[in-house]
Amino acid sequence: MSESAFTGSRDARRRALLLDVDGTLVDSTYVHVSTWHRALDEAGATVPHVEVHRRVGKDGATLVAELLEVAGVDDDEDSDRIASRAQELHSRYFAEAARSLRLLPGARDLVREAHQRGWITVLATSAPPSEFAEARTLLDVDTHVDAVTTGEDVDRAKPDPTIVGIALDRAGVDAADAIMVGDATWDAISATKLGIRSIAVRTGGIGDEELRAAGFSDIVDDPAAVLDLLDRLP
Repeated sequence: MSESAFTGSRDARRRALLLDVDGTLVDSTYVHVSTWHRALDEAGATVPHVEVHRRVGKDGATLVAELLEVAGVDDDEDSDRIASRAQELHSRYFAEAARSLRLLPGARDLVREAHQRGWITVLATSAPPSEFAEARTLLDVDTHVDAVTTGEDVDRAKPDPTIVGIALDRAGVDAADAIMVGDATWDAISATKLGIRSIAVRTGGIGDEELRAAGFSDIVDDPAAVLDLLDRLP
């Protein structure tokens, strides 16, 4: 089974739903916060949890670089060493915590129902393949997904729009015919750069004002509410 096409005829569907995974479909935001915080602390850069939370969903290298600045690490040699160690530890700790991951309300139904209603469904994540594999198993929606992306597809993740652009290409529709669903400001920023409308879910713990300022046109509580909103969209 290829990563770019699963099942279903694209000829019959002309609208695409680009779905972020971490924090949007899978309740992983605070797992990332705790594992990044622990990894950085053990690598030699202690930062407040809130600083980590503000950056979850961002490109991993960018996240670490910004948090090293917050921690006051300004020596290039120390930065490289700490960054490398922190990313290694985060991967390990997140893998250990994977058993605690759960789906967010309505996540599986959103993918299945949207697909059945004629939407091209794309899991548009830049997570490493190992992390995506955990989420994919948890979701159990392969037969209702038309395409996926992972961190292997890009060198830089959101807010760089490349991964969203790849998701759009794999959906085979124009930007005006796609909707991005995400929980972090970076999702809206990436989508807006490409002219894609975006819907926010509050499951990432970001306030409405910040979500709207990032470019989200609609804000709902969870994936279940996205499905209801799709019925009301023109």
